[in-house]
Amino acid sequence: MKRIVVLTGAGMSAESGISTFRDTGGLWEQYAIEDVATPEGFRRDPALVLSFYNERRKQLLQVSPNKGHELLAALEKTYQVDIITQNVDNLHERAGSTHILHLHGELTKVCSSYDPENPRYVRELSPTEYEIKIGDKAEDGSQLRPYIVWFGEAVPNISKAAELVSQADILVIIGTSMQVYPAAGLVHYAPAHTPIYLIDPHADEIPLSMPITLLKKGASEGVEAFIQLLNEKH
Repeated sequence: MKRIVVLTGAGMSAESGISTFRDTGGLWEQYAIEDVATPEGFRRDPALVLSFYNERRKQLLQVSPNKGHELLAALEKTYQVDIITQNVDNLHERAGSTHILHLHGELTKVCSSYDPENPRYVRELSPTEYEIKIGDKAEDGSQLRPYIVWFGEAVPNISKAAELVSQADILVIIGTSMQVYPAAGLVHYAPAHTPIYLIDPHADEIPLSMPITLLKKGASEGVEAFIQLLNEKH
């Protein structure tokens, strides 16, 4: 079975109504990065950070996977599909994909603020628990924090992601500017013979140093077009 490795960014979830961080009108225009997405911001004002992620979790209850998510999940019937996502939402899971590697953490999980990467203290929240408050503790006694890789923190899953890309028969990149490292460097791990597809409405503005098939479309239309090409070529 051929292996398709898919790297998804904010554009994958934008059609579902998830606010993006970098686009005009995105979240970073409403909040300063250093206040809500850094360890220093959490130390300075943990209540603000918890409130920010509580709101992001509540937003998940208002949105659904889009057709792009669903088409990627359906590809598992005929291909080994590994999704590497920069997104912290759970839309790939909800669409039915079963092999998902989150690079930047998961919004529906919380962890220890002393030892964020210790799996013993990572907990999945049910929707009724989406409101985390000051005083809510992890099992090690520390304040619970979002299970998110913040700016300035190492990306624990980047080596696993590089290994997956190095095994790809086909690589698909969806809705990411390819400007955020270390994720942007993953494309260079693809084997020389591996066809690469980039799905993004602004695909021709993204700096690339290798031959890539550009599909200038949003996530749903783009995945549909990719599958059509897949059926023709492979």
